[in-house]
Amino acid sequence: MNKTGLYFGSFNPIHIGHLIIANHLLEYSDLDKIWFVISPQNPLKKKANLLEDHHRLALVKIAIDDNPNFKASNIEFALPKPSYTINTLVYLEDKYPKQKFCLIMGEDNLQYFDKWKNYEQIIKNYAIYVYPRPNSKNLHFASHPNVNLINAPLIEISASFIRQAIKENKDIRYLLHPSVYKYIDEMNFYK
Repeated sequence: MNKTGLYFGSFNPIHIGHLIIANHLLEYSDLDKIWFVISPQNPLKKKANLLEDHHRLALVKIAIDDNPNFKASNIEFALPKPSYTINTLVYLEDKYPKQKFCLIMGEDNLQYFDKWKNYEQIIKNYAIYVYPRPNSKNLHFASHPNVNLINAPLIEISASFIRQAIKENKDIRYLLHPSVYKYIDEMNFYK
């Protein structure tokens, strides 16, 4: 049975930090595949500056195109909004019974995990792979048997930083996959 890590995010835009973390998890954990699940709208985040779903999906596909162990998933686009992780997990398990799904999240998300819908059900039934994030503390769930703290590189790049830098006409090409940079530049996104 394939062990598939679900890397949820708005990926607005996907950047090299996301790719470094995903690749690290493939190489240094027991995950076989990683699906980048593009979220239409995180119920805990504001919608301002969010590119259209299909553009963010296109950017993820472009970024991971050459890695057969990565997949871009638009599964949440068809599910009721706002998208809750528990609903997505139940739907995916039903649709792909031969996959064993796990969650991938940053320490910053684990910090507020008890705010998630049905978080008790998630932590009881799914392995959670947690990568380090700057300034995260008070990891209440870190000692749970289903929580795996991964010694991945600490990436201090954020999509919000990239969006702001683009607005300010800064050169951010090295923070993005070259094809993603080209697409964003050609489409005049985030200006």
